[in-house]
Amino acid sequence: MTLLWVVPLGLLVGIALGSLGGGGSILTVPALVYLLGQAPAAATTGSLIIVGLTSLAGMVPHLRKGTVQVSRGLLFGVLGTVGAVVGSRLAAGVPAAWLLTVFSGLMLVVAFLMARRLRRRTPATAAAQASGPAGPVRVVVAATAVGLLTGFFGVGGGFAVVPALVLVLGLSMPAAVGTSLLVIAINSATALASRAGAGIALDWTTIGAFAAVAVVGSLLGSRVAARVSPRTLSITFIAMLVAVSAYMAAASIPLLVA
Repeated sequence: MTLLWVVPLGLLVGIALGSLGGGGSILTVPALVYLLGQAPAAATTGSLIIVGLTSLAGMVPHLRKGTVQVSRGLLFGVLGTVGAVVGSRLAAGVPAAWLLTVFSGLMLVVAFLMARRLRRRTPATAAAQASGPAGPVRVVVAATAVGLLTGFFGVGGGFAVVPALVLVLGLSMPAAVGTSLLVIAINSATALASRAGAGIALDWTTIGAFAAVAVVGSLLGSRVAARVSPRTLSITFIAMLVAVSAYMAAASIPLLVA
């Protein structure tokens, strides 16, 4: 019965990624935990597979449009591998209730960042492009932080990657969106490899079906974005993040004091 949730959930995540250029994958973990009944450790690991595959598929249209800067994406992704490995190791020792509570807080942070970017998108982007790329230390710090986020929470981190590529590497917004998918794929693969041998049982049927539907959704996302204004999509997604975060907090925080 739970597999009936895979199609709408996978489409939702994929469409969000394809239309918003990041942020959609943060819904994967709560979907796997609360609607598909997976343990948090299995959900964060399975999410890495889903996010990685969806990012690779979603990158294809951007490659055709020439908005993926492969060399810079590979550099940023490789620099983030240390953070991805460390994040994965840290997550292994965190109790499930704490992991879900912190994750709910992360969702609120993402909602805030998306709302702020929605209000200041044009000025922020123009200022970032005018300032040019940052120094090597800031590049390493930003890449490591994004990798840490991916490894610990099992999310793509597109909401952090896109601003980082704009502010730190000086990419234009279209190039940042396309290049972020390459970075997400690299970080997801690294974090997943670091969890290998940890004895986490995965439901490959659910993961495979979810990933397949999310890939289709990511390809449909560009069509959705063409018919619905980015502002409307963003506001709807922000409201969804806040609602899911509140539910996760209400379900996990009482377990901390139980």
